[in-house]
Amino acid sequence: MKNFLLPLALFGALLASPALAALQVDVTQGNAQPLPIAIPDFIAGDATGANIAGVVRADLERSGLFKPIDPKAYVDHITNINTVPNFTNWRVINAQGLVAGAVTLQPDGRLRADFRLWDVYGESQMVGTSFSTQPESWRRVAHMVSDAIYERVTGEKGYFDTRIVFISETGPAIKRVKRLAIMDEDGANPNFLTRGDYMVLTPRFNPTAQMIAYMSYIGTKPRVYLFDIETGKQEMLGNFPNMTFSPRFSPDGNKVALSLEENGNSDVYVMDLRNRQTSRLTADPAIDTAPSFSPDGRQIAFESDRSGSQQIYVMNADGTNQHRISFSPGRSGTPVWSPRGDLIAFTKQDEGHFGIGVMRPDGSGERLITSGWEDEGPTWAPNGRVLMFTREIQGGRGAQIWSIDVTGRNERRVMTPGDASDPAWSPLIQ
Repeated sequence: MKNFLLPLALFGALLASPALAALQVDVTQGNAQPLPIAIPDFIAGDATGANIAGVVRADLERSGLFKPIDPKAYVDHITNINTVPNFTNWRVINAQGLVAGAVTLQPDGRLRADFRLWDVYGESQMVGTSFSTQPESWRRVAHMVSDAIYERVTGEKGYFDTRIVFISETGPAIKRVKRLAIMDEDGANPNFLTRGDYMVLTPRFNPTAQMIAYMSYIGTKPRVYLFDIETGKQEMLGNFPNMTFSPRFSPDGNKVALSLEENGNSDVYVMDLRNRQTSRLTADPAIDTAPSFSPDGRQIAFESDRSGSQQIYVMNADGTNQHRISFSPGRSGTPVWSPRGDLIAFTKQDEGHFGIGVMRPDGSGERLITSGWEDEGPTWAPNGRVLMFTREIQGGRGAQIWSIDVTGRNERRVMTPGDASDPAWSPLIQ
């Protein structure tokens, strides 16, 4: 389904204002001082306008960077988004930003949402945009509005119009059912992709968010499979004689890096999906696994116990220049390169506890951003500012998905239908 971004006529005299800079959020500070913003229900002939505004409020609040003002506090109402608001009435409730929107059903049956973002104290319009889609996709419109607001105020790309693939877990510990599932970034619209008659693990999106690579126990040995979201078709990746696992796509989507086990040892390989040719990248008598490409595709981070304990290494994409980058106490694994290229997220295990950490690609600047009983398996939002991860609850009470800002602030649970683990974040949906 295609969605179209349409320019909305702007009030030219209001676009250039020195006070415009007042409406800004420093994303490097996390949720230290969330921006107060008023988001009235969008004007509409039915509940769609209120529904869209509700999702936008929830999106921005969940980021930790915005503080949507309770509509009960409003002393004014938006009746026409093409009229300049009475800014005094919105300053009374301390709103620094104001979103005015309207929803209409077009003659072709598509839903159109127009909105404007106003700087209340600068008395200027910051964004004026329209989005069109099918009526049943109104939630996508809301997420796209949220992304536009987030980008204009923070200077960073938003991440709300994305999806999460994860493992849904049900049943007792001795007979756990693990199904491949997918949901919107906010936990809405969960959907099972596999039936649960075989175990699945480590799902990963390709760059178009249309294909998922994952490990499955469909046959006698765990193997890597590809799943087409649109068609539901799945196929085994290659015809390897032994177990394959830990798949991850290259940034261009043309290759999959994975681990291949042989005689109790695993190494990192890469398969070119265009010709199904496979290249071996590591050949160490140790366990090398969990490969992750850098965003430019030139390097691969992976974990290995060749030094005597689980640690993170980096190599060139052709397997040359393999070198260790993690040296702090404890074990480090499951490296995932940030889409920005500036950080590698990983799982740290030390003194019986698991946490999520980040470090620069050269290993410097290591810091932990979570501290739980068992936090593992980080995945990056496409803007490189937020992480999701699996949190096991002490006492065997199940697994949950949580998110946190890269600053270590704004830790929140992502609601899922039942227990859930191993999330993987999609790129922005096209």
